[in-house]
Amino acid sequence: MKKLSIISALMAASLTAQAAQPSPAQLAQSVEQALPKLEQLYLHLHQHPELSYHEQQTGQRMATELKRLGFEVTDNYGGYGVVAIFKNGQGPTVMVRADTDGLPITEQTGKDYASTVTTQDEDGNTVGVMHGCGHDIHMTSLIGSAEQLVKHKDQWQGTLMMVAQPAEEVGGGAKAMLKQGLFSQFPTPDHILGLHVSASLPAGQVGIAPGYALANVDSVDITVKGKGGHGAYPHTTIDPVVLASRIVLALQTIPSREVSPLAPNVVTVGSIHGGSKHNIISNEVKLQLTLRSYDPQVRLQQIAAIKRMVKGIGISAGLTESLLPTVYVHSDETIPSTYNDPTQTAQIRDSIRQAIGSDNVVKSEPVMAGEDFGLYGLTPEKRPITIFWLGAVEPTKYQRSVDSGKLLPSLHSSLFAPDYPDTISTGVKATTASVMDLFNAK
Repeated sequence: MKKLSIISALMAASLTAQAAQPSPAQLAQSVEQALPKLEQLYLHLHQHPELSYHEQQTGQRMATELKRLGFEVTDNYGGYGVVAIFKNGQGPTVMVRADTDGLPITEQTGKDYASTVTTQDEDGNTVGVMHGCGHDIHMTSLIGSAEQLVKHKDQWQGTLMMVAQPAEEVGGGAKAMLKQGLFSQFPTPDHILGLHVSASLPAGQVGIAPGYALANVDSVDITVKGKGGHGAYPHTTIDPVVLASRIVLALQTIPSREVSPLAPNVVTVGSIHGGSKHNIISNEVKLQLTLRSYDPQVRLQQIAAIKRMVKGIGISAGLTESLLPTVYVHSDETIPSTYNDPTQTAQIRDSIRQAIGSDNVVKSEPVMAGEDFGLYGLTPEKRPITIFWLGAVEPTKYQRSVDSGKLLPSLHSSLFAPDYPDTISTGVKATTASVMDLFNAK
């Protein structure tokens, strides 16, 4: 009889815990009540963007919002980053990350809330500043999720870690925060979660790619030297423009002939500059490349092939050792691929399906864009990370695009304008449900 009483008590406790978990309808209602203030926050962030490494006011606003919710906040971390900790009993540590920097773009959406901010770039030019990659949505979703998780703190146990990361657009923010001691000075996360708006999914939907989701990114400079002279006497020169042209064509054989066709990779020459006048053969041409891949070994293969090819082309033209082309890899801008942990990602996918409906969760394909979010999973312990795509296109515009075949404004476009109410609402529901389930997973 006593044994049955114990079993009954345990079952009752289990049912009570399950009942405490907010249903999708309850969560939706709670988020709906919070949405007006979240929209105000979004509009403020959208109208006050700051460039990478200059996110001082943005960081202060994020710190203020998180302090208001009861978090222990450390600001100016890894630059103008913010780390906020909410301890809620024994349990795992779950980290949620949002990026905070804007882009040097003059907004042309025509919205009455459009950014009109301008600033000086490194060359002294006046440039517009815009959240053209949706980081304002990311930050607002983070605050909204933090608010929901604190509101429902009796329904989970563990340590919630909210990170507002600067300088994502230049690949420096995650590195700076990790270098300062993010995973040693603060609780070490057992799960790491992020989101990114999508300019190719309708608001209300979420896309998830298990495994590789985003690419390795390398910025590479090639300096091609030669022996200049008069354009009328090319035989007396070694023309670096011709050498650079040969190099551009040769580089395309790396993805097409050197790397396995089963290993996606891209070698793009985005800039070529040399010469000053029609009839002058210059001494130098500069190339700027971006390299993309998923597999770290493919990345190394690309770089090694580039160095071998440009040296060989220089030798074939008769250049001496001191004049051979040089290859410089910007290691400070290198971003690793983002690999969504399959087990964690499957759990998060199921959580989001419960929160917003199975029909609104789609499988997305890997893309060759880069994101420094992947760095958080590459610490020695290889922590599980998941980033998902958050649909941001107004649904009727999305459908018109599908029907007509007309492309929508992409991320980093001056015309990109998220359908922010539905996007924020979906982001908060998806993140809150995912984090709560990660806390409560057995």
